[in-house]
Parts: sequence; structure tokens; C-alpha cells
Amino acid sequence: MNNESQYIAMHNYPTTKQLQCLTALDEFKHFGRAASACHISQSAFSTAIKALEDKLQVQLVDRTNKQLIFTDVGLSVVHQARLCLSELDVLIDLVSSTDAPLSGKITLGVIPSIAPFVLPKFVPQITQAHPDLQLYLREDKTHIVHEQLLAGKLDVILLALPFELQGTQTLILFDDPFLLAYHQHSKWFKDEGKSFNINELPKESLLLLDDGHCLRDHALEACHLRSVEQISRFAATSLQTLLQMVASDLGVTFIPSIAKDSLMVKDSNIQLMPLPKNMHRQIGLAWRKGSSREEEFKLLGEMITACMDNPKADI
Repeated sequence: MNNESQYIAMHNYPTTKQLQCLTALDEFKHFGRAASACHISQSAFSTAIKALEDKLQVQLVDRTNKQLIFTDVGLSVVHQARLCLSELDVLIDLVSSTDAPLSGKITLGVIPSIAPFVLPKFVPQITQAHPDLQLYLREDKTHIVHEQLLAGKLDVILLALPFELQGTQTLILFDDPFLLAYHQHSKWFKDEGKSFNINELPKESLLLLDDGHCLRDHALEACHLRSVEQISRFAATSLQTLLQMVASDLGVTFIPSIAKDSLMVKDSNIQLMPLPKNMHRQIGLAWRKGSSREEEFKLLGEMITACMDNPKADI
């Protein structure tokens, strides 16, 4: 390809604004709200989407129905557009940060069974140590933050492992042992100084989170439960609710060690019992394979680990 042909090909590339409009349309699923988010009129927004379709010579959005529907190729283009915009953010950060580590914008996804126990210790320290870092946080279930990571909506995610992750590179930070949580006068479990055996628990005595929470899966995998008879028909949507159920002696549960200092545990009638060392999950970071910010994410992981080892550590 000669220089003139290369210039013509580059001239036909979509503009950043067109890609931003497309990703906004996917997020809001409404032309008017997406246009407002992009700070342009709805007519200008529609023109930008149509111009993008003409430039790519494909139909991205089906306009024949009252409901906005992306075509199959449109969904693929949206996914790639997010990655392109994410890499442009990285490019700008590289220039503006003058090569300083952990500066510029980083979007961090965190799962609910980690966020309330790690972020209050970690965020104040890293923002003080790196004032040029713009750290944006998003909390959601593991499969959702993983999808957002692959879609370019997040840069890196803090999650519990093992979990099947595609298209990512992971870094294990530390082990998070499980503890048995029970009412101090529990009718389900008596701490008589003997070794704990989950399979000796009464029927329907084990409280867990709802299906879809990785903490449920990790707890069941770690405890080697041989029968489902011990699992209660009641479940919770959050770890705090689970602890409230234990405080009411509705059953016993497993909590991760990082949650043991929460106010719900310290200021209640809940007792905690260490479990065998092999009953644990792992806390780690994951980012897209080939990310240009890999070294920064590794540094981020080191700081999270140091913070959890010593909440007052100077990072």
C-alpha cells in the first residue's frame, strides 16, 4: 500500500466522537438519553450514528422496530469501540502522567464480598500516596465486572479466585481463609474444642448467599460438603444480611477472614472459629491480556496486599 492509499484508509477511520456516541447508545438504549450524555442534540447524535454506519458500510442499529436493537455486527463493533476508546485513554494518560506510575485514570471493578472490607483501608492510603491517580470504583458480581473488563468499561478488577476468566491475566495477591460464624449460644453448633466437621452439622443449618454469588461457590468448594442436606433453604443477598441471620441464630455460615473486623461481627453475639488452612479462597487482580498498564496493575496489587497486611502501612 503506497502512502496515498494509506492516507485514504486513515481518512475513512471512525472518529472518536462517533465511537463515543455508539457506546453511549449501547449503554442507554435510547437516542435521546444517549445524546444528552454526549452533550449534543438528538439530531446531531443520529447523524453521527448514521455517518458511522456509512463509513463502515454496515448497519449497526435496527430502526424498524419501536425498540432499539443492535444488529449482530453492531454488537461486535460496540465491543471493539469500547476497547479502542479505552486504549485512547491509556495513550492520553501516558502523555499526561510524564511516565509517573499510578497516575491518570484507572477504573477498578470490585466484587461485593471484597469491596467493604478492602476499599476503606486501601483507598485513603493510595489516594494520599498517589494524588495524581484518578481511581474510579465500580462494585458488582464477578461475572458482571469480568464482562465489563472485556468490554473496556473497566481497566482492572479485584475479585476472588478461582473463577473461570477468559481473555485476562491474573495476579494472586493473598489467601483469604474462611471462618465459621455462629451464635454464641447456637442451637446448631456447639464449640466443644473438637475439630470442626461440616458434615456433622444438622440439616438446613448452613446459611449461604444466593446463587450467582461467587462467595457461595467458594465456600462450598472449600468446605468439601458431601451432602446438600445441611444447606438452609434460606439465603441472603449480601454478607451483612447473612451475618444478621447468624446473629438471630437462624443457622451458621462461613465468612472470609477479611470480614472479621467488621462492626457486625465485633458488636454482636457472633462467634468466629478458625477452619482448616485448606478452607480458603484467593484474592487477586485481573486485567485484559496485553494491557499496556500491566506493571501499574502489579504495583496496585502490591499496595493492596501491603494494606491488608498492615492497614496503617505507609504505601
